[in-house]
Amino acid sequence: MAERSQQASAAANTADTITPVENTTRTHAVNSRADKAAQFIAEHGEVAFDYEEERKVVRRIDMRILPLILGAYFFQQLDKSSLSYVSIFGIMDDAHLKSIEYSWLGSVLYIAQLIFQPLAAFLLVKLPTGKVIGTAVVGWGACAAIMASCTNFKSLLALRFLLGSFESMIAPSLLAVTQMWWRRSEQTLRASYWNAMNGLTFIVGSLVTYGLGHIVSDKIYRYQTIFIFCGVCTVIFGAIFLIFMPDSPMEAKYLNERERIIAVERLRANQMGVASRQWRWDHVKETFTDFKTLLWFILIVAISIASGGISTFGNLILKDFGYTNFNAILFSMPTGAIQIVIIIGSAWLATKIGRKGIVITGLSCLPTIGTVIMLTVSRNEQNKGVLLLGYYLVQCLGAITPMVYAWSAQNTGGDTKKKTSSAMMFMGMCTGNIIGPLLYNTKDAPLYRPGLIANLVMFVTCGVLGILIPMYLMVLNRWHAKKREALGKQANVVDESMVRRKDMEQSKAVEIEQNEQAGTNIEDDNGLNDLPDLKNEDFIYVY
Repeated sequence: MAERSQQASAAANTADTITPVENTTRTHAVNSRADKAAQFIAEHGEVAFDYEEERKVVRRIDMRILPLILGAYFFQQLDKSSLSYVSIFGIMDDAHLKSIEYSWLGSVLYIAQLIFQPLAAFLLVKLPTGKVIGTAVVGWGACAAIMASCTNFKSLLALRFLLGSFESMIAPSLLAVTQMWWRRSEQTLRASYWNAMNGLTFIVGSLVTYGLGHIVSDKIYRYQTIFIFCGVCTVIFGAIFLIFMPDSPMEAKYLNERERIIAVERLRANQMGVASRQWRWDHVKETFTDFKTLLWFILIVAISIASGGISTFGNLILKDFGYTNFNAILFSMPTGAIQIVIIIGSAWLATKIGRKGIVITGLSCLPTIGTVIMLTVSRNEQNKGVLLLGYYLVQCLGAITPMVYAWSAQNTGGDTKKKTSSAMMFMGMCTGNIIGPLLYNTKDAPLYRPGLIANLVMFVTCGVLGILIPMYLMVLNRWHAKKREALGKQANVVDESMVRRKDMEQSKAVEIEQNEQAGTNIEDDNGLNDLPDLKNEDFIYVY
């Protein structure tokens, strides 16, 4: 027994696994408050499956679900960022905008998202996820296209608000999809893939803007052409999404019955549940009294303040380095490539070492250096290259946001609590993005010193929190270990949701641990019984 404990302890230091269940089929009765996944397993029975069979199911999930959520996030970013693209093509003159009015057009979208986050959380618990996302995509695409008819501040403000109200659904819903379809060890990379669409949007959006910006007409402004193109493409994609996106693994008709059972069973180790379709106010209360959620909220506000200002004023900052309008667009394209590489690369590193806090601290150093360069290097022809380097380093901030999303999501259990915690994260993101553009003003050109100094403070704050939050999570894990021991359970357990598949096949210790835990009845599975993480002693927090 001592040897087995040592083996299990060694296996716990690895990270991404697949858990076969026992070799007999069992059915169970479940209570009315149990997760839909528990009811699905109770109706269909548990099945035995091996690594190769599970891998095929995961591949089928990746091939169907990933492209759809990647596309949804891409078009959300494209439509949201269109204001930045058209900023250098005369929208301020054509729509008779003042500097502060342009800033408010950037902020109002996030005000709408902030207002509608509670509704988004409620709808994601109560309604089918796929239908919610697809409807939202069509809605904001229509708003983006109609925005072409706006030629003054009031009409643009109203349409940007509507755009933000529909887009309030997308990020929390994609995070819910990530939690619903993949194991915790797989979630960081999957979340990084759809967040990397930020970078692809920079590239594609810049190319599209570069091309459409050359269209000159006496009857339509250039910014209107860009709005129409982005909006129509989004509506078309939204219709495709509604047709092909399943609402949950239990309702995925493109999988056969056995594949659906495996897709659900493999998520049990997450201790997070899948979908309950029941709103629970005790989960809401725990969300707002959870200290770790507050820490992540502060972290996401900090990075979003910096991101909001840079994303809205980025092309104007580049232009003030001494580049022409079209060159500013072209030089913003490498920003996209940088974000794709840094987002996916940092997610891979965090998965490899099993630590997100230290990765966030390391990432914070890059935009800190870039901001210092932009604050201290004078604007002249000779310093263009150095200033551009500083700008590109600042763009590395894009990797921090998805890391925080994934980190928070992986450490939250209970269906309603998952949705409300995600809503808090996105409310923090909206708050930061509302504040961020308002710290910049075209009157501060070309240095934009007030905005850049504020960004510098935010980057340092992110680095400090990346060190402090794991310390608190360690305290919570010790607390849960003591609770397990008091209930007669094993204090030190293997977190199966964070063990690598290849290590699973090679590690006898993990096999032993799984065989012991496979006998857990559904009615005794805290995750499938929709317990929030703080009340679930079997929940293990990841750093």
